[in-house]
Amino acid sequence: MCDEHTADDNAIFLAGVSRRQFGAMTGAAGLAMLLPAPANAAAIAGRDVTITTADGKADAYFVAPATGRHPGVLVWPDVMGLRPAFRQMADRLAQSGYAVLVVNQFYRSTRSPFLAPGESYDQPAVRARIAPFREALTPDATVRDAKAFAAFIDAQPQVDRKRGMATTGYCMGGPMVLRTAAAVSNRIRAGATFHGGGFVTDTPDSPHLLIPKTQAQYLIAIAANDDARAPTEKDTLRTAFATARRPAEIEVYAGTMHGWCPPDSKVYDPVQADKAWGRMLALFGRALV
Repeated sequence: MCDEHTADDNAIFLAGVSRRQFGAMTGAAGLAMLLPAPANAAAIAGRDVTITTADGKADAYFVAPATGRHPGVLVWPDVMGLRPAFRQMADRLAQSGYAVLVVNQFYRSTRSPFLAPGESYDQPAVRARIAPFREALTPDATVRDAKAFAAFIDAQPQVDRKRGMATTGYCMGGPMVLRTAAAVSNRIRAGATFHGGGFVTDTPDSPHLLIPKTQAQYLIAIAANDDARAPTEKDTLRTAFATARRPAEIEVYAGTMHGWCPPDSKVYDPVQADKAWGRMLALFGRALV
């Protein structure tokens, strides 16, 4: 989970990068903002939407292939919320044949985008601003939202309701994937998380305790520095998935830092991000039938 510790880890990592390496990394990130289209990419159509939930009105982005019906995917962004990078990732996923909804999980507190150019979570003032947004997003609130967002997806004419639905989550969105899969177990057949955290806690509502209530297959892609801080979490997850007989691919992505997947991240790793993306598509191909 993204917090001051992972922000500090990333700052130390970036401080150790040479000027030449940093130039190469930022250049790669700039190119990544023009993410490559998949082979045989479908023509797509996207639009901003507003979704009525039990707690208010959530702003979101919905995109799907321009023709036909397709499996739905609910995307929970990282702590920096719905922004151009996540719209671009949604477009890329839609080009592969999915109807994708990316939500502003902080709609109770603010509309998106809520960061100015140059702002990021590694800045203490930004963390302080986002803290109350996170406090409002309780486990119960996440469940209410998950039900409303899944219902919205299923109501769209571009969605094939005969096929399973997927959900993905980045950073703080990781635990939301498990909560969604449990809350909408009749629809969610695939869950993928990227540099997530907080899956295992000592509270009665710990996300990992929900695994037996789900009917999905999973991809859990872990950042190396997150694993170093919580080295037993992956083992607890493996045990929980195995006990519940839920297929799960759990991997620590070597050399990655928390946040390595979104293309606007300072620690974006295009090679490892593309590997994780490919594993996600493979999961969807197996599970969304």
